[in-house]
Amino acid sequence: MGATLTRTRGPALLAMAFLIAFLTMVTTAPAATRSVVVVKTAKNAMLGKTILVGLNGHTLYSLSAEKKGRFICTNKTCLSFWHPLVVRKGVRPAGVRGLATIKRPDGRRQVTFRGGPLYFFVQDKKAGDVKGEGFKDVGVWHAATLKASSSTTPPPATTSTTPYPY
Repeated sequence: MGATLTRTRGPALLAMAFLIAFLTMVTTAPAATRSVVVVKTAKNAMLGKTILVGLNGHTLYSLSAEKKGRFICTNKTCLSFWHPLVVRKGVRPAGVRGLATIKRPDGRRQVTFRGGPLYFFVQDKKAGDVKGEGFKDVGVWHAATLKASSSTTPPPATTSTTPYPY
């Protein structure tokens, strides 16, 4: 009797193990590739630019000194003013082109735009506020904008003193 019970339980346990393994792969696979809209754009009249905002309409900022994986805003004082835009592990941020994530020193996944980590400023109380713009710290805080910095704007057209159009 003991041998019969072992012969029928063995295949059932093996089948159960394969089922659990399959379900684990299926339930974790979508999380690794799931895109979630976390950023949108808004025209800001005060700055005269199209800026990045969170889903609540609040301005997103980046710190000029935080580049290439270097974090400056990590202590309690900085984080009390500047709140990182974070997502869960496995979420790919969407909403505008150029978004990605980076692992913060505290282990959370922070959304980046063109390599710069994104933050909300605590003094921005409503959509459209840009009270953190130009705030000087270790670097300078700027609202994240769709256009590159002003240094990439084309130079003014030169005028020609010759009568020829070329």
